[in-house]
Amino acid sequence: MLIEVALNGTRSRAEHPAVPETPRQQADEARAACAAGAGAIHVHVRAGDGRESLAREDVARSVEAIRAACPGVPVGVSTGAWILPDLGQRLALVRAWDVLPDFASVNLHETGALHVIEVLLAKGVGVEAGIWNATSAEKLRKSGLAEACLRILLEPAEGEGAAGTNLRRIEAALASVRRPRLLHGIGASAWKLVAFAAMQGWDTRTGFEDTLTLPDGSRAESNAALVSAAWRIVTAAVRGQRQGSI
Repeated sequence: MLIEVALNGTRSRAEHPAVPETPRQQADEARAACAAGAGAIHVHVRAGDGRESLAREDVARSVEAIRAACPGVPVGVSTGAWILPDLGQRLALVRAWDVLPDFASVNLHETGALHVIEVLLAKGVGVEAGIWNATSAEKLRKSGLAEACLRILLEPAEGEGAAGTNLRRIEAALASVRRPRLLHGIGASAWKLVAFAAMQGWDTRTGFEDTLTLPDGSRAESNAALVSAAWRIVTAAVRGQRQGSI
């Protein structure tokens, strides 16, 4: 079972002093998280001023730094539309990448998501198809691109309504799609969805992007601490020590 570490998301060091912003900080956090058991890395690339970026040189710096620190571990980046709302400019920046991440996440509810997926696939970059709701799931399934994606990134807590209901609707819409699932939550739902993913036999995710706190509510000192906590939950769930549903 894969545990992916989401190093930073949209967070800054104002929220937590260990949130990695520079390539070196990202590499250091990634190295420790991989030592704790992370098998893939997801990062929101930053420019020199700390703002999120899709620029060729910024992506290259982060990807190269993390790869040097974590050889052999897949590295992925975000392509969130908020980074650069203009679709044409966003696609142009992705096309210009010359140091390619192993994968990139694409939020299907965003305008132009299918175009972003097509550009990534054409460049040989794996795609994590981010699904917030059943509408997004239907969009992906009807596009004919689902089976070309690396995996389906299930994010029901970020969609409408209760996570459990939303997840059931998403899965119903994706019933014919056979790609691997990675389920994760955010904030209050983070740890419950890690456990549920393990019980379903799905991959999962944790890290500062998703939560700043450990299962007991205390503040996590690092991404590695969150990955270690996720492994304990996964192990317990697989052994049947954790029961329940969402």
